[in-house]
Amino acid sequence: MAEPETKEDTADEAPKKSSKKGLLIGLVLALLLGGGGFFAAYTGVVGSAFSQEDAHTEDPQLTDLPLVAFVEMEPLVVSLGKSGATRHLRFRASLEVVPGHEADVQNVLPRVVDVLNSYLRAVELPMLENPAALIQLRAQMLRRIQLVTGEGRVRDLLILEFVLN
Repeated sequence: MAEPETKEDTADEAPKKSSKKGLLIGLVLALLLGGGGFFAAYTGVVGSAFSQEDAHTEDPQLTDLPLVAFVEMEPLVVSLGKSGATRHLRFRASLEVVPGHEADVQNVLPRVVDVLNSYLRAVELPMLENPAALIQLRAQMLRRIQLVTGEGRVRDLLILEFVLN
């Protein structure tokens, strides 16, 4: 018959410690492969759209910026909404003007302010609250400004401040 195990027998058969040799080899290989991959990508051997020779032969040519002039507009404060719940829009912009036409645009600036005041007052409040609508509002305002100033004078409307209170 089998003899019952005693505490002394179980103490002699202690669980074997697992070897950490495999873990250490795996860690060293991972570090070596990671370092080799970084070196290959950094030097351009792998993952480069063009070779090292192409990088030295191409010399980037910088183009000159187009000539522009700017006409600053005074900040506008437009009251919005019904008489019971009035809100205000603070608006400040700059007009990108073809060089040489700054004086022409400056002379009709009161008309530009009038057109913008009228347009912004007519826009519904939910549209002003929508951040994505700013692109459409900008295009509408630019078109109205170009009609007032005459074609070919104002290139762009740069919105510097658009705050709804």
